[in-house]
Amino acid sequence: MTALRRFGHNVWWFLDGLRRVLHLILLLFFFGVVLVALRGSIPSLPERAALVVAPEGRLVEQLSGDPLERALEDARSKEHSETLLWDLTDSIRAAAKDKHIPVLVLDLEHFEGGGQPSLEELARAIREFRASGKKVIAVATSYLQGPYYIAAQADEIYVDPMGFVLIDGYDGYHMYFKDALDKLDVDVNVFRVGAFKSAVEVYTRNDMSEDARQNALGYLTALWTSYQGATTRARKLPADAVATYAAELSKTIPAAGGDAPTVALKAGLITGIKTRLDVERELISMVGEDESDGSFRSISDEDYARIVHAQKKVTGGRSRRIGVIVAEGEILDGDQPPGTIGGESTARLIRNARMDDNVRAVVLRVDSPGGSVTASEQIYQELKALKAAGKPLVVSMANYAASGGYYISAPADEIWASPATITGSIGIFAIVPTVPRTLGKVGVNVDGVGTTPLSGQLRLDRPLGAPARALLQSTVERGYEEFLQRVASGRKKTRDQVDEIGQGRVWAGIDGKRLGLVDELGSFDDAVKAAARRAKLTNYDVHFIEPELTWTEELAMQLHSQLARLMFRADGNARALARVVGELDPLAREVERLSHFTARDRLYAYCFCGVP
Repeated sequence: MTALRRFGHNVWWFLDGLRRVLHLILLLFFFGVVLVALRGSIPSLPERAALVVAPEGRLVEQLSGDPLERALEDARSKEHSETLLWDLTDSIRAAAKDKHIPVLVLDLEHFEGGGQPSLEELARAIREFRASGKKVIAVATSYLQGPYYIAAQADEIYVDPMGFVLIDGYDGYHMYFKDALDKLDVDVNVFRVGAFKSAVEVYTRNDMSEDARQNALGYLTALWTSYQGATTRARKLPADAVATYAAELSKTIPAAGGDAPTVALKAGLITGIKTRLDVERELISMVGEDESDGSFRSISDEDYARIVHAQKKVTGGRSRRIGVIVAEGEILDGDQPPGTIGGESTARLIRNARMDDNVRAVVLRVDSPGGSVTASEQIYQELKALKAAGKPLVVSMANYAASGGYYISAPADEIWASPATITGSIGIFAIVPTVPRTLGKVGVNVDGVGTTPLSGQLRLDRPLGAPARALLQSTVERGYEEFLQRVASGRKKTRDQVDEIGQGRVWAGIDGKRLGLVDELGSFDDAVKAAARRAKLTNYDVHFIEPELTWTEELAMQLHSQLARLMFRADGNARALARVVGELDPLAREVERLSHFTARDRLYAYCFCGVP
């Protein structure tokens, strides 16, 4: 019995020891990953290196989606669908003062562009880098219109011998669903105010109305004029050089035997035709060779941004701040993730700024085509409360500040916009689809009783009756009047003056300035300086107000990223499939947008004024 006990004791001792060893191994592994994550967050800077700015996907004012999910997705794939504007501008401006960085390389191979105002913010930072006396080199196999806007800011622009420069102007084409909805026997009941409020036409027509056509041509022409001016000034070309190049491409390239790079070179749009290896050799002569890969010594914009942000945390911390709240995307009710404007979530950020004694003024950076009127009103009321607390409010309009995007801009002390901002679209609509005819096709009928004339009127499976139509139209008209009053109060105009430039009409920023919808034309930095003047500040920090992650969430985000890089390998077939699915994005977006706009108890202020 004693021997049996001794044997049991030894087994227990062995298993307990094994458990302790395994726990220790797991603990060491965990802390090892933590140390790798934290150490990797602040990379080292070579003694002399080129800063390589290589944006991927679309240039955005705010990264979309949940931060943890985004970190995991970024770790799974080497390709990003979005690049944050402010990371690039911060890095480039810091590099202009950094003795270790003599040259900026714009690698635009995987860049898809962005709205012209956002592109101009990036272009302005590049011009400041050049003004410091340092060189900027742009390289890509080919350049489309958006990426070329950025490339045009460089000292040297190189295109591959097999590449091209394609500039094709702006367009405003939409999918129209009336025939498809008719075939499905879906009745789309539309209520709107505004002769130019064309947002609903995609569901009620098969083509663009003449009012919408003329309105779109007006603001698209303004954007095209702005694009030409920005690129020809950067390249020191005649004012009509870009327009002539675009208009004659179908003739000049065939005449050159398909040699598109030579056509671009002769037009002055690029400075040379070189392969990527040729450009690398030029850069090696400037900054030296990286012995690990044989290329030039460099630091990526992502790594440099982490260095810059770490330095800001160390040197910053002034008690007086200009708070920046980014309102990007569609305006929806409730709490919404970044990249979308939530009535609850955005209002909460504004309230935080109001309650923070260190925030002396607020810049609201608006990049939105609008959405829910209810959510817009919720944000509007918080902005009014911010002003009532004595804090100046300045709006900086990015690519869009239209419809609901203009609604939330209305209470500002000052509104700044780019000449190419799309704004206005002051109008309201409601959409109520019904499907009784669709159900009838498969033998489903609806019948019953109600206690009032409105009972059952707003059911999806019943036709919309006259009482409900009258109610909805009057609600839409009331919503439009409220919209007019909001704008009239903020812009110091009469109701009729706003109505005259409202009616759903869309304007470019340069026209918005002429009409009084915008106070000044300028950059985001101009808007920040205006806020500082109103708050009587000379020394201040610019602080982006965002939903704060707890330390555990920040750690989890780092660990997600590091572990995913260890566990996942990008699969070529999966990426190819993702690209195919991406081709269906326009249709998917339209279906999703319709789902946002069909709540029975909601009005919408939205602008279908997207520009490629």
